[in-house]
Amino acid sequence: MGEIRAATVLPARREEITLHTADGLELVGELALPPARPPVATLVCLHPLPTAEGMMDSHVLRKASYRLPALADVAVLRFNTRGTSSARGTSQGEFGGGETERHDVAAAVEYAEYHDLPHPWLLGWSFGTELALKWGRDPSVEGAILLSPPLHRAGDADLDGWAADGRPVVALVPEFDDYLRPAEARERFKRVPQAEVVAVDGAKHLWVGEPYVRIVLNEIVRRVAPGAFPLPTEWDERDS
Repeated sequence: MGEIRAATVLPARREEITLHTADGLELVGELALPPARPPVATLVCLHPLPTAEGMMDSHVLRKASYRLPALADVAVLRFNTRGTSSARGTSQGEFGGGETERHDVAAAVEYAEYHDLPHPWLLGWSFGTELALKWGRDPSVEGAILLSPPLHRAGDADLDGWAADGRPVVALVPEFDDYLRPAEARERFKRVPQAEVVAVDGAKHLWVGEPYVRIVLNEIVRRVAPGAFPLPTEWDERDS
C-alpha cells in the first residue's frame, strides 16, 4: 500500500474532449472515468477566475480528477471556460465576466447528458461557484457543491432561484476565506432553506495543503457517492 500524496495520480480512463457552445465556440476539456466500472455520479467542474490564473487544472479540480474515478467511481469532467488556457490547451473566445459563460456551463451539462454520464453535480470553485449559481439550474443537474463561494456576481435573485428549485446546495467555506467567511456565508445562504454551509477550520480561499484537499474531496464524495465515504488515504499499487 502506498500513501496518497498531493502528486498522486490514480488509474482512470482519461479522454480529451471538446465542448461546443450555443454561440459557436469550442472549449477544451478532459473526462476522467473510473478505470473498470461505470461511474455512479459525475462532477462537472467549474474553475476559479481565469483572469487570476484559474483554469481546469486548478489544483483541487485536478486532484479530484486524479483520485475520485478510482476511489469513488465518480466521473470528473473538467474544461476551460472561454478564453482560458491550461496544459490541455486554450478554449476559444474571450472572458465574459461570468455572463457569456452561461453558454459554457450549458455546453458542459449537455455533454454530460448526451454521453449518459449519471447523476451530474456541479462542482464550482470561487468564480466557478458564481457560474453554478447563476447558470447551473439545468433540469438534469442533481445539485451544486460550492468551494469558497464569494457571492459577488451571484446575488440574492440567484440564491432565490435555487431556494425555489429545492435541489441541494452545499457550500464549503474556509475559516480564513478572502471574500466570504462562514458566519457571513450562513447569513447569505439563509435565503436557500436546503443549503448546507460547511465551515472548514484553518482553511483559506485557495485550499492550499493536502489536509484541506482531503477534507474537500471527502465532503464531495459524502454527497455524490456516499458509499465511497470516507475516502482511503492509501492505494494498493497492485490495482494500478
